[in-house]
Amino acid sequence: MRVRTVPAAVAAVLLLAAGCSSTTLPAPGGSTATGPGTVRVTGQVADGLDTPWGIAVLPGGDLLVGSRDTGRITRIAADGGARTDVGEVPGVAAAGEGGLLGLAVSPHYATDHQVYAYFTAADDNRIVRLGYDPQQPPGQQLGAPAVLLTGIPKGSNHDGGRIAFGPDGMLYAGTGEAGRTELAQDLSSLGGKILRMTPDGAPAPGNPFPGSVVYTLGHRNVQGLAWDAQGRLWASEFGQNTWDELNLITPGANYGWPVVEGQGHRAGYTDPLAQWHTDQASPSGIAYADGAIWMAALHGMRLWRIPVEGDHVSGTPQDHFTGRYGRLRTVVADGPGTLLLATSNTDGRGQPIAGDDRILRLAVG
Repeated sequence: MRVRTVPAAVAAVLLLAAGCSSTTLPAPGGSTATGPGTVRVTGQVADGLDTPWGIAVLPGGDLLVGSRDTGRITRIAADGGARTDVGEVPGVAAAGEGGLLGLAVSPHYATDHQVYAYFTAADDNRIVRLGYDPQQPPGQQLGAPAVLLTGIPKGSNHDGGRIAFGPDGMLYAGTGEAGRTELAQDLSSLGGKILRMTPDGAPAPGNPFPGSVVYTLGHRNVQGLAWDAQGRLWASEFGQNTWDELNLITPGANYGWPVVEGQGHRAGYTDPLAQWHTDQASPSGIAYADGAIWMAALHGMRLWRIPVEGDHVSGTPQDHFTGRYGRLRTVVADGPGTLLLATSNTDGRGQPIAGDDRILRLAVG
């Protein structure tokens, strides 16, 4: 396996991990957007992580981080970065792009202590809910999973996996079509969709297709979900050979795959509001902060800032940290003006350096 050369910015982050956490790093080249909007690395939260994918922020700021390939969840303290092995999610069958994928915590976590996980099992992708008791011994803090939703198609690729609770208290999930393109247009399949359900896994009230968890269709592989300040849902999506997408999500809309890739201007299909060639993006997680959608790119190895206003993109997207930290998997809002950014160099497609994978703390403004 080839090894990336450690750039100066990463070397500085490694110095932070050694105990200089109060230092603010200068933004690497290409990290400052023209006009409003800047981003800089202010510290390193964790390193040496094995295939990190889902990240959930607990009340108080500690993180739950899932390992795609091992199926284990680790708690990382916001203050000092101490780690606790929470436990292994039962039934994870990691292979290809599948494994333990998205994580979320209940909107009522302070009272119910529930953690949600999307993962690849032996026969499908599924969503489960687990009780979490940090007072139990390390490695034994997860309760038995309650299965909420099964039958999401699995494949070696295109397993989707992002889950998040919306402002309405409902659970949303982005799925892939598992390499079977026809599933994206099939309303009887959960593949190639955005799903919306109650915290118990039932179809959410007001869903566009009665009795179904399907919220939108015509997706290839949804990887990121985020809500802006007005409660609008945005989603990132892998294209095939030409265009990756950022979509504004409208209930019941058809986003075109496999008939349309990118902006096709075809009647009956909803076009993305922004698109990129696949070598510039291959987008994964997204987050909203400071008037923009921030999008982590895997193959593109950069963090995109896409300014949005209302229901449109309000300026030219700008890339940051291009090539500095390798593949970028997950970006999470963590309080005003702060993002968490996870790399994905140990996923079998990256070129890891010493200390990979890592979670960085970013300041945006």
